[in-house]
Amino acid sequence: MSNIGNVRLVTDDDGLSEVIEQCYKTDTYALDTEFHREKTYYPKLALMQINFGSGVALIDPTVISVRPLEQLFNSDRIVVMHACVQDLEVLQRYCKAIPQRIFDTQIAAGFLGLRTPSLSALHEKYLKKKLPKGERLTDWLRRPLSNRQIDYAVSDVADLLEIYKMLLSELTRRGRLNWAEDEFEIVTARANEMKSPNQAWIRIKETRHLGGQARGVAQQIAEWREVEAQSLDVPVRFVLSDMAVVSISQRLPETLDQLLSVRGVDRRQFNDKRATKLLELVASGKSKKVRVPKDKNNKQLDPSLRPAVALIAAWLAQFAKDSDLDPSLLGTRADIELLLRKDDESRLSQGWRKVYVGEPIRKLLEGSASLAFVDGRLQMEDR
Repeated sequence: MSNIGNVRLVTDDDGLSEVIEQCYKTDTYALDTEFHREKTYYPKLALMQINFGSGVALIDPTVISVRPLEQLFNSDRIVVMHACVQDLEVLQRYCKAIPQRIFDTQIAAGFLGLRTPSLSALHEKYLKKKLPKGERLTDWLRRPLSNRQIDYAVSDVADLLEIYKMLLSELTRRGRLNWAEDEFEIVTARANEMKSPNQAWIRIKETRHLGGQARGVAQQIAEWREVEAQSLDVPVRFVLSDMAVVSISQRLPETLDQLLSVRGVDRRQFNDKRATKLLELVASGKSKKVRVPKDKNNKQLDPSLRPAVALIAAWLAQFAKDSDLDPSLLGTRADIELLLRKDDESRLSQGWRKVYVGEPIRKLLEGSASLAFVDGRLQMEDR
């Protein structure tokens, strides 16, 4: 481990052990990662930054394993991160674990009225300083790192603990800390979920509207594409584009010529083996019955309730503005539709959202409350 001021470059196992020891001495530490994913299926971790209070460690995963962090992540230390979803995926892959207790400053700020703020925006608002720019999209896997890259990497975590303390204080003052903590738990729960290849078709927007044989074919092809991309470690679009998956499912080709004439199919991505496999998947997929998951099937909503969705969405937006909340944290149109279907999976049926907006919406639907414009604002009123 070498030192540059209070910045440590960690390139050996002993140095990593020292960083872990320092993290155990504090209740809270900040963490960020730099990674590449443009040409691979799995993220390639290039750097990990940890601020343990008395210094910042830049851990080089290209020369040492970061797997020893697993035990630290399973401890009760709070890990402060910003917009952590992708970072958690990286940590899961390289450390085989994610922090059990997180504090996401972007989510926390949303409960104080900021709309999906960047880390730079939080620095300007709370610390009156600007972060260095221009290095985010540089090659983080190249060694040695430049001084500008090091400065950029350090800046991502150097003041994160100070911002955390300010957000924590304000959330506590407003009585919203438990709201944020509930959201943090949702984020970690999702990060721990394994994505099944046989559900890959659901992540392609256009496939939700397919029916009959086309849906079964889409499921088969999307599953094969996911597995193929994983085995080759390339983005799924390098195997087959979303457009091609949908087009093949609609056209149902039976011959190579028919397959190659489908819109979105790139001849350069195909060899005889891959083409034969796709035609086999089309044939087998025709007889496969595939159901759209409940929360993705808009047809389950009574058409007479569609105007209510728009009206409630407008009221939620007004409520979020009046309550100094990021609207995306309050609820989406999908949450509204699930609530109208009386589905307990709706976020509006759970926790603090149920108390503040779920119950008022229920009263509105039952007729014991109404919406009215008062001084240009949409308000809920009891009847």
